[in-house]
Amino acid sequence: MPVQIITSAEAIALLGSDAIFLDVRSIPEFEAGHAPGAVNIPLMHMQGGGMTPNAGFPEQVAARLPKDRTVVVACKAGGRSARAAAMLLQLGFERVLDHSGGWSGNATDPGWVRSGGPQTTQAEPEPGAGGGSP
Repeated sequence: MPVQIITSAEAIALLGSDAIFLDVRSIPEFEAGHAPGAVNIPLMHMQGGGMTPNAGFPEQVAARLPKDRTVVVACKAGGRSARAAAMLLQLGFERVLDHSGGWSGNATDPGWVRSGGPQTTQAEPEPGAGGGSP
């Protein structure tokens, strides 16, 4: 099954469902605000004023997320989430949704924040504890 692209409104509607929300933004971006219950596994790390790939991303995802649950992947504006969603499919995840508008939005989607999605700065849930959001 290919990655399904969803809007911010569709992502917000999934909050509280059985879906796992995977936020692939950097740790500082995640700590500044994220959807309640989101799990943070950065695709890229902030280092030295730039971004560097998280070489352990595939292993971290495989170790922390069940492959038989719906996973909603999000980032800031859709670039990292698209790459991460494709990786999840390669890892054998069965249902992967790309929240392409991300946290801040892009030219085609206003994003989580401007769509009225709930926000928190609380720590992420324990692995396997359930849903959350991008």
